[in-house]
Amino acid sequence: MRRPGQARTGGRRAAKDESATVLYDVPGPRARRRNLLWTVLFLAALAAVVWWVIAGLAAKNQLEAAKWEPFFTDGRIWQTYLLPALKNTVVAAALAMVLALPLGALLGIARLSDHRTVRAGAGTVVEFFRAIPVLILMLFANAAYAEFTDISPETRPLYAVVTGLVLYNASVLAEVVRAGILALPAGQTDAAKAIGMRKGQTMAYVLLPQSVTAMLPALVSQLVVIVKDTALGGAMLGFAELLASVRPMSANYGANTIACFTVVAVLFVLLNIALTTFASWLERRLRRGKRSTGAVVTAEAVDDLAAPGPAEPPAPPGPGTREP
Repeated sequence: MRRPGQARTGGRRAAKDESATVLYDVPGPRARRRNLLWTVLFLAALAAVVWWVIAGLAAKNQLEAAKWEPFFTDGRIWQTYLLPALKNTVVAAALAMVLALPLGALLGIARLSDHRTVRAGAGTVVEFFRAIPVLILMLFANAAYAEFTDISPETRPLYAVVTGLVLYNASVLAEVVRAGILALPAGQTDAAKAIGMRKGQTMAYVLLPQSVTAMLPALVSQLVVIVKDTALGGAMLGFAELLASVRPMSANYGANTIACFTVVAVLFVLLNIALTTFASWLERRLRRGKRSTGAVVTAEAVDDLAAPGPAEPPAPPGPGTREP
């Protein structure tokens, strides 16, 4: 005779088995053997690739302790190359962020203007600079500064890198801001109008503060791109940032190219982790402060909004959708 507890346990187990078969086909013995075989083959191929890379580096003497030792025992390599290069990278990225964020916000708001000429002008600027690679903008700015200004050749690469980053990323951030405002429920504007707010007040005190939380993930992604794109200035303009420090370090410390690239990559990763950690803390703080409608702007929403043709606003989580 089955006890009541056993009946409930059997019922839960049957329901679990039934849900598993509803969600996907349970692999049979042959499928499990095939999956195991593919897993073993993949791991074997991965191990072969790792062994090939390590053997190649060992054959070039790149794994010798002497090539990695200066980063742990010689402080001069940090004082002479890495820390100044890290400072230049941070300065260029910070200047580009500080200038690109307000410019992008201004262009994004202008794209939502009721005046056709303002909307068309902002759209032309955004589409023009979004379509040009950031490296070309840096090279063009460097040539323009050399031709028309008295900026010294030592500081000209910094100006060119910041100019290229600001022009390109401001146009991308404009679309992020536009998508963030369009993602808010239309009731926010209606409520502001009901209490007598004008359009500028509605944008400044209602829409922008709430859209910041919605577009924060997309903003952080673009700020990480700014940090990484500073390396283009080092590669093409001689800007003394982290990537440009690899060549003199490798020349002065026994051709330890792989070790130098590895340390520079780790520094870039740490920079971006610090940036995303701060952004996550800021997002949690804003959501705790209830300055959010719960909407989130993703990169796909920005791409859809910027696609040619009739613009469709991203679907808001709340009732109603703002007209673009």
